[in-house]
Amino acid sequence: MEGPAQSASFLSGRSGLLWAIGLAIVTACSVATETYLMAAIPFGLLMVIWAFYSLESLLLCLVAITPLSITLKDQGFNVGVSLPSELILAGITLFLLLRFLQNGQLPWRVLRHPVGMAILIQLGWMGLTILTSEMPLVSFKAWISRIWFVVPLFFAMVEVFRSEKSRDWFFPLYAFSLAIASVYTMYVHSQYGFSKETSTWVMFPFYKEHTVYGMALAFLYPFAVYRAFRSQSLLSHIVFGALLAILSAAIILSYTRAAWLSVIAAAGVYVLIRFRISWRIFLAGILFLGVGLWATQDQWIRIFTKNDTVSSDNFSEHVQSVSNVSTDASNLERINRWMSALRMFEARPHTGWGAGTYQFQYAPFQHSSEMTIISTNEGTMGNAHSEYIGPLAEQGWPGLLGVIFFLWAVFTTGFRVIRTESVAQDRHLALMALLGLVTYFTHGVLNNFLDSDKAAVLVWGSAALLVYLDLRGKRPGSASSI
Repeated sequence: MEGPAQSASFLSGRSGLLWAIGLAIVTACSVATETYLMAAIPFGLLMVIWAFYSLESLLLCLVAITPLSITLKDQGFNVGVSLPSELILAGITLFLLLRFLQNGQLPWRVLRHPVGMAILIQLGWMGLTILTSEMPLVSFKAWISRIWFVVPLFFAMVEVFRSEKSRDWFFPLYAFSLAIASVYTMYVHSQYGFSKETSTWVMFPFYKEHTVYGMALAFLYPFAVYRAFRSQSLLSHIVFGALLAILSAAIILSYTRAAWLSVIAAAGVYVLIRFRISWRIFLAGILFLGVGLWATQDQWIRIFTKNDTVSSDNFSEHVQSVSNVSTDASNLERINRWMSALRMFEARPHTGWGAGTYQFQYAPFQHSSEMTIISTNEGTMGNAHSEYIGPLAEQGWPGLLGVIFFLWAVFTTGFRVIRTESVAQDRHLALMALLGLVTYFTHGVLNNFLDSDKAAVLVWGSAALLVYLDLRGKRPGSASSI
């Protein structure tokens, strides 16, 4: 998917000056006439030309600017857009579609890979459920949004990762931009005494609230730890040590309990890999633990209901509040959302209510006994807060099976690459991608963010990295044909 090689940059010299002048004129006119859509025209043309000349650099630029993109929402059309990242993603998707119509070439090896097949199945089922959706237009928007995330960030990124430099820069580009957003967030937070109450919004406008911010911090945390302590130059130790310090402070001050738990889960998986514990033994242990918890559920429920520690500025109390299902409003509201989603699933078990429709449809499925002081019937509080229960309500049982198939495909791929990859640097990158995905899908028990560019870049990009390394390992010397 690389563009044709050029001897000189199309933004250099006189052409670059003309672009700058033209952009300035159009922007000035759009501001003077208050027709702001006009300003997007030269920007869109610039993105198309950039994609034609160097799609790889455009995608890497996208990775870098995503943490600093700003989310805007038009209440009249119920459309939330992260600018400029989603505009670029949509443009790249259109560019790739036009390229396909021109040459008819598709990345067949990627499409036939289990991860690629899982993604296609998810997209296919999302598309089919538009026909049965309670709100077809909403579901169509959700489907299109998923396409413009997946096509550039997974299918195109697999090709981008042919370059060693692209692989090496993927995580640092996002991480250092995230560090900038984190410094800004902590500065604003300091104006309010680092209180827990203000921690939910101080990261705005870069992240819409603290849970998605905590997700990104947790995803990059294994990478930051690895880069801070690996063998490297003194300058690199200082730079990545500073990065680790910033992300550590940020993840603590985010007050995001799910992010803390997901980092612990990633540490557990790292121990599993580090000491070469059999994956079968690990799964057997998880199954045994699950059966044990199910058999003793009455005792655990009594323990949880006796816990009245609520989330607060005190970190010890905030951690203890994770299991409070009696008085903590945040925990109780999640249970309310989950129970509503399960009732929606019972009403439409096969096709669900349509992708993206949960927040508009769940109100009648709430029970007054489960509602909290933060419950709403207006559809203003978001989704089902689960990467697993949400698809169950919106797309029926096939939606959940699609998620499970993707998880199986991406994690088996990740473990295989880590076991077989002969290049140490790529093996370490695969480990960072896998541990990041562990944090995300652990976090996904309590939240879901795949409709956000902040998460999509990390999740689909990491999956693309694992798939590239897997395909390269299966056919040595043929990476260029992936």
